[in-house]
Amino acid sequence: MTDGKMESTVVEDTAFGLLGRARELAEWVRGLREEFHAHPELGFAEVRTSRRVREELEKLGISCRTVARTGVLGVLEGTAPSSGGAPRVVALRADMDALPIQEENDVPYASRTPGVMHACGHDAHTAILLGAARLLAELRDRFSGTVKFLFQPAEESDGGAEPMIREGVLENPKVDAVFGLHVCPELEAGRIGVRYGQMCAASDALDIVLRGCSSHGAYPHGGVDAVAIAGYVLTALQSVVSRNVDPRDSAVVTVGVIRGGSARNVIADRVEMEATVRTLLPETREKVNARVAEVVKTVAEGLGGSAEVRRQEGYVPLLNDRALVDLVATSGARLLGPENVEVLETASLGVEDFAYFARAVPGAFFRLGSANRKKGLVVEGHNPHFDIDPACLPVGVAVTVANALAVLGGDGA
Repeated sequence: MTDGKMESTVVEDTAFGLLGRARELAEWVRGLREEFHAHPELGFAEVRTSRRVREELEKLGISCRTVARTGVLGVLEGTAPSSGGAPRVVALRADMDALPIQEENDVPYASRTPGVMHACGHDAHTAILLGAARLLAELRDRFSGTVKFLFQPAEESDGGAEPMIREGVLENPKVDAVFGLHVCPELEAGRIGVRYGQMCAASDALDIVLRGCSSHGAYPHGGVDAVAIAGYVLTALQSVVSRNVDPRDSAVVTVGVIRGGSARNVIADRVEMEATVRTLLPETREKVNARVAEVVKTVAEGLGGSAEVRRQEGYVPLLNDRALVDLVATSGARLLGPENVEVLETASLGVEDFAYFARAVPGAFFRLGSANRKKGLVVEGHNPHFDIDPACLPVGVAVTVANALAVLGGDGA
């Protein structure tokens, strides 16, 4: 890294050599992905998954240890002579956890765990990073410096990135750059998507309690109906984004849970609502959260009730380092052709706790095309029919390795 810019040393022939070798490993990587898919585990319960990750790393001669309860840190040292200066350190990250979803795909590798499914591609991310580890282990005599493999737990739930960072995975030696990827059913397999600046949103969880006064359902005038208040609150919240957020900005307010009442003939005195707020700009984040609380309390009081709004701050926004995005785009263009590297124009309103790694050290997160429209593999994540085209796996391996070598100064030829 010179004057804030990351210089790539991967050459044309090297890039295509990497993709060829990744394709030779494709069935092995696919087998790992299908194994992980068949045995999904929720956040901080990735016991089997982390054990298999450690087993594969140890076979490759990569030292590893358990971190953040069920996470894994692997460390690979290059053996090539240093070209001068302090050896560089690159980190590569994959998330391992699944979702509490019942799979509805009729495939041989379908989840064997009732109610749990890899519906977001973390099985693919884990297999891709193991593939990258295998390829980099083969090339260790062609680069100096250190590669850290971050197999992260609990991306979908409590967030495993911060615990890993607290346990020092980015230190000793200090990481110079970190890369991550996510499969993308909006891009065809064989393509990648990069974005400069903000990649993903910030999130906040809101717990809303509406209070009224109970009475008999036949005599509503004797009470204050918390269910009716909830209906008006839900409607009023729809105006927060449309009338309080600059239309050139983006935000989302979604109420996902409404819970209240005990019987059909009883006026409910309490309703609970659970909502999520997604925003891109810090000032919008504060404005939307404040406005939601104001609307909820004002509507409830106006109907004779009261309200409490509790905010739990979620993930920070994911901000990509410009120089590293350039590096990913260059690696992708050399491997896949420039026509298969798409610059994404808009940020996602989804969240991603890779953001914490990218906040601690320069980082770049990119989209890995995983769609195949001819096969109907276009279903978005968090859906019981989600699946990927396995043709994306060697592409993910090759681009990941190219990124690492570009930072480390290896040629991989």
